Amino acid sequence: YYFPCQRWLAVEEDDGQIVRELVPVDEAFVKKDSENDGQSLATLGLEQKAKSTTYTVKVKTGDKKNAGTDANVFITLYGSKDDTGIVSLKASKINKNKFERGKVDEFTVESVDIGDLKKIKIGHDNKGNSTGWFLEWVEIDAPSLGRCLKFPCGRWLDKSEDDGAIERIIFPAELQTTEYIPFVPYEITVYTSDIFGAGTDADVFIVLYGSDGICTQQKSLCLNKREQRMYFERNSVNQFIVELEDVGDIIEKIRIGHTGGGLNSGWHLDRVAIRRLLPNGK
Repeated sequence: YYFPCQRWLAVEEDDGQIVRELVPVDEAFVKKDSENDGQSLATLGLEQKAKSTTYTVKVKTGDKKNAGTDANVFITLYGSKDDTGIVSLKASKINKNKFERGKVDEFTVESVDIGDLKKIKIGHDNKGNSTGWFLEWVEIDAPSLGRCLKFPCGRWLDKSEDDGAIERIIFPAELQTTEYIPFVPYEITVYTSDIFGAGTDADVFIVLYGSDGICTQQKSLCLNKREQRMYFERNSVNQFIVELEDVGDIIEKIRIGHTGGGLNSGWHLDRVAIRRLLPNGK
């Protein structure tokens, strides 16, 4: 069995996760790579990502005295097919100091398909100076399922409060579930031109337009500023797997641009290739 990864396991890189689930690929892919006939390990890493489901996890700490925690928080998502295993919530996309009183933190959790989300287990390791935590709610958005679920808690995870538990199993509130058209993964390949000053450090975004006026939301291709500095260099080819609204079989046009930020924002774009990935990975 061959399990390519080609991604960071680091709090300050990629999506901030330090544990990854990997699925096996066919041996022929690995042999192709060793024969240098164009199938790169980086592409295999993207194939892995295309087989994964990305969840956006929002966590609300209650607005009570001493509600915040310095402990390490973890979560497990349980679905109808499988579970994610224990995922450490290390890198909040919103706040440098996580789980502070009255604040909402946002995390990315990636997993193989676990099916319909049934429940979650969330808790902490009780380590640090201020460990007790009042958890208001957890919200999980699963674009591939077209569903956003709310898990209300409103209880302490504290050895000296409530029932003394520091982890809880929570079920979704059915009346607070939002449904929408499921997203699908697109493989987006961006070619930056080979001329002087062609590269950019700005935040590059894309919008896809299908027939009948359907379009996706505007989506940044990079997850953070570090990636912005790494990608879109002169004469480079960068590939991304992006989950977006399904615009159908025909893409009539795209809108691509950047925010103009960074030291070298000007960008000379050569071309863009887009492939809609079907469930079997094609």
